[in-house]
Amino acid sequence: MKQQSEMILIGGGLIGLSLAVELKLRGATVTVLSRNQQEAAGLVAAGMLAPQAEQIPSGPMLDLCLRSRALYNDWTRKLEEMTGLETGYWPCGILAPVYERPDCTTLPQTPETPSYWLERDAILHQQPGLGNDVVGGWWFPQDAQVDNRRGLIKTLQTAAQELGVTIIEGITVEKIVTSPDQKVTEVQTNQGIFRADHYILTTGAWSGELLSIPVYPRKGQMLSVRVPDDFKSLPLQQVLFGSNIYIVPRRDGLIVIGATSEPVGFTTGLTPQGVETLLSDAIRLYPILKEFPIQEFWWGFRPETPDLFPILGPSSWDNLTLAVGHYRNGILLAPVTAQLIANWVLNAQSDPLLHHFRSDRFQTLR
Repeated sequence: MKQQSEMILIGGGLIGLSLAVELKLRGATVTVLSRNQQEAAGLVAAGMLAPQAEQIPSGPMLDLCLRSRALYNDWTRKLEEMTGLETGYWPCGILAPVYERPDCTTLPQTPETPSYWLERDAILHQQPGLGNDVVGGWWFPQDAQVDNRRGLIKTLQTAAQELGVTIIEGITVEKIVTSPDQKVTEVQTNQGIFRADHYILTTGAWSGELLSIPVYPRKGQMLSVRVPDDFKSLPLQQVLFGSNIYIVPRRDGLIVIGATSEPVGFTTGLTPQGVETLLSDAIRLYPILKEFPIQEFWWGFRPETPDLFPILGPSSWDNLTLAVGHYRNGILLAPVTAQLIANWVLNAQSDPLLHHFRSDRFQTLR
């Protein structure tokens, strides 16, 4: 079987679908080759949009994250209008409680990135029920969340299909074939050979299996609980971003708790230690959770790079572009990745910010 397409995206997770929709809206012909979307990091993450709560240092990564956060409202609204579905975007803000008072309680900020230190009485007023060990914390009103598992992924899938993107699920790319003149000539799969004018790699934690690029899996275990029916209102109205734990409430009463961070390769499955750590850390931060019924456990693999920055832009081959290695920020960076990579692929427009995320910053890249 031989197929011809203007653009082939290798990888059908959140980044691949976001980019496919963007390219299609700009008039490209797009085929997405997806091995197993259920494995995608974008389907198992908590959906936090938290560049400030993460306290990413000033520099290109923070600039990239803040730019993407600023796109989220319009981006999700456009997707919802296209499909009639809900993405679950909620600009609820993020509260970051701490157990030890820092020496400095002032963080760098601009009018677009306000942050507020709250002493214990103030943080308990903002969020009643926090644990006894909490001494204070920061309030980041511009940080947000999106329901990636039940909302955003489905909305992107529907938008791509309605726009005419060809999505082939259950297909494994076995080899990217290149020529001496620095071109990709085809991709070989378990369903035949596919050819295109341009190829984009969006394979997340599995990217290093296809190309010699430094992207590695970092396993995370997660779980969810639900607010009992006898609660008259939701006890959490913002995300709690604690020490090695985050608690993300949805508007329908589901609460997502995550996540472990384990350098164990592609080792699958839950572990007693991982689950126990999540539960104990979450209950310490917000004790009432011990009374809430557990709904689900799951795990996934973040795509980690040596400097924890994504790899975006050109590769060693003229017609292969990279959009991988988003690590903890794939959900947050989806709209800006789609925008910047589409500009590069379709118009050869390289945003100055892209320079900091090129693959050639790693000398090990071949």
